[in-house]
Amino acid sequence: MRVDGLWIGQVAMAALMNIAFAFAVGSALLGAWLANDAQAKIAPARPAWLRAQRSMQAAAIVLVLADLGWLLYQAAEMAGVSLPEAIGVVPTMLSQTHVGFGWSIAFVGALVLALVSFARQTNMLRNALLWLAVIAVAGGKASLGHAADAGVASAAIGMQTLHVLTTSVWGGLVLAAGFSVLPALGTSIARGVMIRTASQLSNVSLVAVVFVLLSGAFNAARGAGGSFDAITGSTWGHVLTLKLVLVALALALGGLNRFAALPRLRRTAATMDAHTFSNVLYLEALAMLGIFAAAAVLSHSVPGYVALG
Repeated sequence: MRVDGLWIGQVAMAALMNIAFAFAVGSALLGAWLANDAQAKIAPARPAWLRAQRSMQAAAIVLVLADLGWLLYQAAEMAGVSLPEAIGVVPTMLSQTHVGFGWSIAFVGALVLALVSFARQTNMLRNALLWLAVIAVAGGKASLGHAADAGVASAAIGMQTLHVLTTSVWGGLVLAAGFSVLPALGTSIARGVMIRTASQLSNVSLVAVVFVLLSGAFNAARGAGGSFDAITGSTWGHVLTLKLVLVALALALGGLNRFAALPRLRRTAATMDAHTFSNVLYLEALAMLGIFAAAAVLSHSVPGYVALG
């Protein structure tokens, strides 16, 4: 691994892809939960629902652009050429490498996700296309990392796809709710909707976290090659440790909301308690940004067991 301008650009694009994909997934879930309460134009939940829709649209567009940027950096890195020269390498990379195949699946999924996000009507076909696109993006992204070394049809790819999906559900809900949607439910007349949405967010996040931890433990053990020295003695291991610290922080903040702030909010429905929940969620969202950035660095670093021979 050589840390230079191309590597930094590639990692930056990968981090942006991670964040945009998660934001789109979280916004889609929140939009679906708020849809029934936002039918009337004067409904208290409508501003939050509109924010969820617009957040999904913006995140999907950013995902498409970040995918294109990552492809260019990856082509330049693989061919050992500059960015302008990498444009001519892209067709060969797409047609002759497993990275190109995985990227193509993820990019088609991102395009479908972007198109579906602008659909005016919500129906079964739209929802089916949306979640098929999400699965395609997750599967394609899983094929871009170290899991692809085990082969396209492998347990490593399947586990990484599950990890990407569940991390995007957990992280996406936290990001979209903390930065965009939940602040629009801060008025007293929307308090009931906020409590229901916060409860759904907490319950779904809990289920997602279980799968995140299980799949993450599998990936960490695989990257370390079963050796603790690979974690303590390599750059990959140090970044993994940082990511785990951030995950622990996010879990602590999520637990604080679930077991302290949310029960109190249900009892009192007070403005102060609503602000407490939103503020803790905002801090959790900041930690989530760090988690997605660390994940991007890990995916573009030499695994610990390889670094130690």
